[in-house]
Order: sequence, then structure tokens, then C-alpha cells
Amino acid sequence: MDIQRILRLLPHRYPFLLVDRVLELEQDVRIKALKNVTINEPFFSGHFPARPVMPGVLMLEALAQSAALLSFGSAGSEPDADTLVYFVGIDNARFKRPVVPGDQIILEARIDRIKGGIYRYKTHASVDGQLAVEADLMCAMRKAPPA
Repeated sequence: MDIQRILRLLPHRYPFLLVDRVLELEQDVRIKALKNVTINEPFFSGHFPARPVMPGVLMLEALAQSAALLSFGSAGSEPDADTLVYFVGIDNARFKRPVVPGDQIILEARIDRIKGGIYRYKTHASVDGQLAVEADLMCAMRKAPPA
């Protein structure tokens, strides 16, 4: 899945779109995506100027965006403009290594359970084969409220 399809599926835009490409998608099972981390990322100017490190919360957001792409890719049809996947829960988050400019994060999510439109995923991200973060995420596919 290329960036054009990702932009059709996710509402996120720069600087908050954190998935560059989907490498593999097995419908109703798993996804493997990537994020290229560059020094141009706006968060690096403040986290931390002398030793830039990608914030852990943004690594989790990248995993959640990958999981949302898996949900949309498993739905069998393109979502309409009012359908969103909301991040609703996180458990067992563990950070194992820092992510720095120049890294390429491989984001992986596997559907653990689906019940009532709530998806539970087992996720992890790695850099050069080393685990960077892992977490159990929950997301809900819902219609956005009227503006």
C-alpha cells in the first residue's frame, strides 16, 4: 500500500501522519508497515535538541495508525469520509530502545480480537531487527460526530 492509499484511508496529515508505506497486509490478521524517521521531524527540535529521540507516545501513535490501516484493509471496502478509527486503549506498553533520526521503524500489528466494532491488537515496532516498543492497543471504528 503506497502513500496515496494511506492518505485516502487515514485522516492524519503532516506532521501527524506517521506511516510512510505498508509492506504487507494480511486481511483480518496482520499488517507490516514502515516509518522513516528523519531529523526534519518537528518534534526533534524540542525532544531533545542535543540528543534527538522520537517520543514514545508518537511511536505508539504510529502503531495505532498501522492498526487502523489493518482495520480499514480488513473491512473489505473503502471507508467513507466520516469513518474514523479512534485509539481507545493501551496496555502493556514497553519501550526497549530509543528511536533516533535516520532510523527506519518497522511497525507490526496483529488482530487479537474484534468485538462490537472494538479491535484489540498485539503490536510491536523494531529498528534494524531490534525491538523498540511493544503494546496491546484497542481501537474503535466509528462514524465521526457531525461538525
